[in-house]
Amino acid sequence: MEEARIDGRRSWRTAWLVLAMLSFSYGSPLPIVVAMKTMQEQLGLDRSVIALAGSLVWVGTGAGGILMGWLADRIGLRKVVMFGACMIAGGLALSSLGSIWALYIGHGLMVGLLGNGAVYPPLLVYVTRWFDKRRGSAVAFISSGQYVAGVLWPWMFERGISSVGWETVMIVYGLVVAAVVVPATFFLKPPPIATTAAALPRVTASEGRVAGLHPNLVQALICLAAFCCCIPMSIPSGHIVAFCGDLGIKPTHGAAMLSVMLAAAFVARQAWGAMADRLGGLRTVMTGSACQAVAIACFLLTQDEVGLLFVATAFGLGFAGIIPSYSVVIRDLFPSAEASWRIPLTLFTAMSGMAFGSWFAGKLYDHYGYYAPAFGSGVTFNLLNLCLIGFLIYRTTRRRRAIAAPAAL
Repeated sequence: MEEARIDGRRSWRTAWLVLAMLSFSYGSPLPIVVAMKTMQEQLGLDRSVIALAGSLVWVGTGAGGILMGWLADRIGLRKVVMFGACMIAGGLALSSLGSIWALYIGHGLMVGLLGNGAVYPPLLVYVTRWFDKRRGSAVAFISSGQYVAGVLWPWMFERGISSVGWETVMIVYGLVVAAVVVPATFFLKPPPIATTAAALPRVTASEGRVAGLHPNLVQALICLAAFCCCIPMSIPSGHIVAFCGDLGIKPTHGAAMLSVMLAAAFVARQAWGAMADRLGGLRTVMTGSACQAVAIACFLLTQDEVGLLFVATAFGLGFAGIIPSYSVVIRDLFPSAEASWRIPLTLFTAMSGMAFGSWFAGKLYDHYGYYAPAFGSGVTFNLLNLCLIGFLIYRTTRRRRAIAAPAAL
């Protein structure tokens, strides 16, 4: 039997398995994205009300990840992920009832908190323990499950919604997630024990400080930066189909545009992962965030279908590497033993930004009747993210130089 070792063949087989599982679980928030305009017309609700249901998935996933990451270390990853898959199925079935309370409880509590919160964050921490030198590439690879889902499912959902209705699509897809993810958990094996060298953080300072600052202050800055960058990230991701519909673009073309955007993100994410391995997580976040800021500003400059397709593609290429790189940042700056709560905490604030951004964009749309103010707010939050990440890069660079100076004497 092949011995399990960090960065070995079994590590990459594990990453492929997790990618397949996430490609299904990440499809669970997409029916409401594709059906948003249809649901608004059928249910007679404001767009922000429906957008909030989708937003609660992100908040729930992040909040659930903090609890489920801790729980997975105590009762086992397999049980936690199986439970999450069943909750996703139940949550989509409940949401199919169509009332506001069913949408909010089904998506926020079951699909988000107890569902994806028990699937993505614990699996992400699990995979980081299989890798050291190629950790950035591995995290980027498995996180691409979001984009695989975005390529595979929207056009299928759109066809299903036009044929049998969004309610049936939700029920059927929930059963598909449970049927795929639950059996796949039996192939998850314990990760290898990290060597002492591999378990140490790469960027530390003396006396328990990180970049010359208190570790929890650095954690707070990372969380705030993640929140700010995910607000602009969520606006095209959650509203591009409805945005296209408002411009007179066919729903099938809008769903295809979402798929193209996420396909571009999938392709680019592998390059971002390689960059994180080479340059570190913070610099990769900075570069990706700058690209995202330019791309989301371009949504303000065109309403032509071809132009939007190019902008959506550029947006996908830009934002693809940001979220996985935050996990690399945590592993770069903090000990491995703290990853089970620091990574889910970072994901919680990032996904809270996704939730707030999607809801806020819907609220601005309801107030103004068009999406330009939403895209403008995204640019503002993106610039704040760049300032925070730039500060952390400055602190870590200065600390390295301070440590290296006495050694050079």
